[in-house]
Amino acid sequence: MSSAEPEEPRLSASLLARCPVVPVVVLEDPAQALPLGEALLAGGIDVVEITLRTAAGLAGIRALASLPELLVGAGSVLVPRHVEEVVEAGARFVVSPGFSGSVVDRCAELGVPALPGTSGASDLMAAVERGLTEVKFFPAGLLGGPAAIAALSAPFPAMAFLPSGGVKAENMADYLALPAVPAVSGTWMVEPALLADGRWSEVTSRAADAVARATATS
Repeated sequence: MSSAEPEEPRLSASLLARCPVVPVVVLEDPAQALPLGEALLAGGIDVVEITLRTAAGLAGIRALASLPELLVGAGSVLVPRHVEEVVEAGARFVVSPGFSGSVVDRCAELGVPALPGTSGASDLMAAVERGLTEVKFFPAGLLGGPAAIAALSAPFPAMAFLPSGGVKAENMADYLALPAVPAVSGTWMVEPALLADGRWSEVTSRAADAVARATATS
C-alpha cells in the first residue's frame, strides 16, 4: 500500500448496525444490573452502555457480561487504564465523552471497538487518522443536533455517528432520519429513578417504544 492510500479500518465498523438504540446507564447499585439487562432484552434492546460515573459501573459490567444475548459496553472511559479495567470486566466496546488518541490506541491493542466522543471536524479528522468509521457525537443537542451532523457528514461521508446528549424519544426520529446516523443513545428508558425503584416493566415498555420508533424511521 502506498503512503497516499488510506489505512484499512483497524476497529469493527458494525457496532452501530446491531441495535438502533443504545441505553446509557448510570448504576448506583450492582444488584440493579441483571434485572436491568433482562428488562432491556425483553424490550428488544440488546446493546447497553454502562458508564464509569459511579463505583458500581465495573461490577455492573461484570454482571451483565453474563447475559450472552446482551452486548455490554463501557462508557465514560477517560484513560487507557480504564480500557484495561473494563475489558477485564467483560466490556465488548468502549465509549468516551471526547477524543483521546491513547484511549483509542489501547482499545485497538486489546481488540475492542472504540466510540470516541467527537464535537467537530478536528475530532473527526483525528478519528479518520486512526481508521475509525464510527464515533459518538456528544453533546448532540448542544452542538446543533441533526443539522450539525448533516453538515459534518458532508466532508466525512464514510463516518457513522452515534448522537448522545439531549436525545429523547420525542426527537430520536430526527437523528435516525439521517443516513449517517444508524443508532442513537440516551437515558430516558433507563432513568436512575426507574432503576432505584425496580420498575423493570417500565424499562421494558420504554425500550420497546424506542425500538418501535426507530423501526418506523428506517
